[in-house]
Amino acid sequence: MESTEFLERLSNGFGPSGYEYSLKDSIADVMGKYADELKVDNLGNIIAIKRGNKKESKIKIMVAAHMDEIGLMVTAIEDNGFLRFTQIGGIDQRTLLGQEVIVHGEKDLFGVIGVKPPHLQTRDELDKAVKMEDMAIDIGYSKEEVEKIVKIGDVITIRRKLTHLLNEKYTGKALDDRTGIIALYECIKELKKLNHEADAYLVSTVQEEVGTRGAYTSTYGINPDIGIAVDVGFASSPEIPKEYTLDIGKGPGITIGGNIHPGLRKKLVEIAKEYNIPYQFEVEPGPTGTDARAIQISREGIPALCISLPLKYMHTSVEVIDMNDIKNTGKLLALFIASISKENLEGLLCY
Repeated sequence: MESTEFLERLSNGFGPSGYEYSLKDSIADVMGKYADELKVDNLGNIIAIKRGNKKESKIKIMVAAHMDEIGLMVTAIEDNGFLRFTQIGGIDQRTLLGQEVIVHGEKDLFGVIGVKPPHLQTRDELDKAVKMEDMAIDIGYSKEEVEKIVKIGDVITIRRKLTHLLNEKYTGKALDDRTGIIALYECIKELKKLNHEADAYLVSTVQEEVGTRGAYTSTYGINPDIGIAVDVGFASSPEIPKEYTLDIGKGPGITIGGNIHPGLRKKLVEIAKEYNIPYQFEVEPGPTGTDARAIQISREGIPALCISLPLKYMHTSVEVIDMNDIKNTGKLLALFIASISKENLEGLLCY
């Protein structure tokens, strides 16, 4: 399957934090074609294992990307049939007005998030952002009809289809971090072509947006020698200062900071230079806010790396990514894994 087709399937799919189960078959079917073993743990993390070529080697390298997305949840059904809701993960409520949504009840229902027309708003109302608690979803049903299909706690997602922009750029929802899953797919395809000693554990994690929970449990279960998180970073756009951003289309961001093992980061940069893979640096002096944070502090501590895919308009339904960045990330990951051996691992992990 082409990576763009896989990305479209995942981006258009449904899977807010804690409700990723509908993505399981899609990810397992595609990754399973290249994995030597595939399993799903108790929390729902999907683990594709690509064995190394030395059976006596016990090196385990884990690469994680989260499959969950931000979303909404029904909190009340009004007498007029409208739905009140809250957020799952860090949604920017300013982006919700006028959105088309899908309410995942007994069956999927189309709805819209409406707002009082500007003609009827006071000057004070026009100057302020509408709060989420003042918004409602209209699905066109009466309360009696709604209650037959929808209940409190049902999940809601933004209705959006992946769209191809110019060149290799695509826009859609949930590209944070389903583009990371595509990078894992590119990685496992590359590993099929390479000799590598280490066993690679490519993990599609759950519940990152509500506390990196899937990374905690999967890292504990795998107990890797090295853990790598693949997530998204802020791409350059007019409203963000340049020093906080990555340039879209110019390669993955290699994170520098306390969350990151310096010896492994140095090796990752060496691999990128050796194989002419474009890369950038991303500075994160504290916890990265990604699965790398959970990986690093699991068990007795796991040496961790973080690679960021440049992404515009994060946590909106119109996120923008460049496919070249995804492919370069997959290639970099595979070559890094292939470079790790029993002979050099101890030296790389020394401070």
